Amino acid sequence: MYASSGSPRPRPRPLRRALVAAVATLGLAVAVATAATAPADASVPTPPSGWTQVFADDFDGAAGSGVDTADWQYDTGTSYPGGAANWGTGEVETMTSGTGNVSLDGNGNLLITPRRDASGNWTSGRIETNRTDFRPPAGGKLRVQARIQLPNVTGAAAKGYWPAFWMLGAPFRGNYWNWPGIGELDIMENVQGLNTDWATMHCGTSPGGPCNETSGIGNSTSCTGSTCQAGFHTYAMEWDRSTSPEEIRFSLDGVGFHTVKATQVDATTWANATDHGFFIILNVAMGGGFPAAFGGGPDGGTEPGHPMVVDYVQVLQSSGGGTTPPPSGNRNAYSAVQAESYDSQSGISTETTTDTGGGQDIGYIANGDWALYKGVDFGPTAARQFSARVASGAANGVSGLVEVRLDSRGNAPIGSFAVAGTGGWQSWRTVPANIGAVTGTHDVYLTFTSGQPADFVNVNWFTFGH
Repeated sequence: MYASSGSPRPRPRPLRRALVAAVATLGLAVAVATAATAPADASVPTPPSGWTQVFADDFDGAAGSGVDTADWQYDTGTSYPGGAANWGTGEVETMTSGTGNVSLDGNGNLLITPRRDASGNWTSGRIETNRTDFRPPAGGKLRVQARIQLPNVTGAAAKGYWPAFWMLGAPFRGNYWNWPGIGELDIMENVQGLNTDWATMHCGTSPGGPCNETSGIGNSTSCTGSTCQAGFHTYAMEWDRSTSPEEIRFSLDGVGFHTVKATQVDATTWANATDHGFFIILNVAMGGGFPAAFGGGPDGGTEPGHPMVVDYVQVLQSSGGGTTPPPSGNRNAYSAVQAESYDSQSGISTETTTDTGGGQDIGYIANGDWALYKGVDFGPTAARQFSARVASGAANGVSGLVEVRLDSRGNAPIGSFAVAGTGGWQSWRTVPANIGAVTGTHDVYLTFTSGQPADFVNVNWFTFGH
């Protein structure tokens, strides 16, 4: 924001399976809000077992009031004191602390609203946390997430809009000239009302340098189910110091799409960018280098008055390799649901996968096993298809069904498919199936049925379609 196929292997069923099931049920299950419909004002998720909440703001307060200055400070004007003009990006607005630009809506949301006066001058809002110490503990993790609806404006009317949810390294505060060496983590950036979420790490020197500035090390993905502008989505960054090499991972609605590893740059660059705390920023810029790369603006056709709506901001910390929290009541049926993100399960375990994208799969699955995924949103248009990424090293004659049930394991399956040996426990294929029409938000159970007691399938992810 500042600048812009496997061979068969033995499958001993682990004795720890019952313990894994109990931990998952008691731990991750509490991370899911009781209201699965994920309303405009959703509760800040309860931290799962192994995680501690170190900061949160639910933006509760009277309509028209400002943010809590015990937690946040306003950035005003067109630059930091003594810093680069136009916030270093070429944006054209003047930031204010007025409630016309930054206010609570009285329904548990923060509104950051760009406005244009009669002379064509733009104002908007930018706030940042007072705290500058957000970082993972040694050997642990930090997760920073927010549930946001981007300004609901598209096409020519959105020219110049640049909303963002991001972080800057603590050494920047008070200096304002040491970017990008001190590190920047863009958890969400969007321009021009496009249905695109960009995530980027900035570091090193500019221009060019080890982090390709001013572009940085980035990637993008699209919002599904509803566009980024038409609905709320959860944007998150997880900084993991429990792995080697250290990683910073970005996700949208619980689905990872960009990872930066410490080994992608030299050790000095990484240390300069990460060996300190960070602070969090929320803002809506107008114009500047990023919008210029996608057609420019704002211009006379740009519509003012469309806010970025922030439901909550939350920071979690784990002292070890805690399981990534699932999105609270906000799983998108039409994005890949990672199988290891279950809320509870029976009889299964997680393991490292060699499938494309890496991560983990669920395995050691046999007759009677199940996994629960709460709050899967199918939307108003009926889903009629289901597919899952599966692998099997089961012996000849061993097979079973992967079934989908809604809201209760006692309900009849809405669809299923059969799977037998695929050539190995890491020999992956995507298998489709038809399902009964589903709309709305439901808890989804994957249940597994077989005529034999042996393990018969691994699952990496699943998704739904129309």
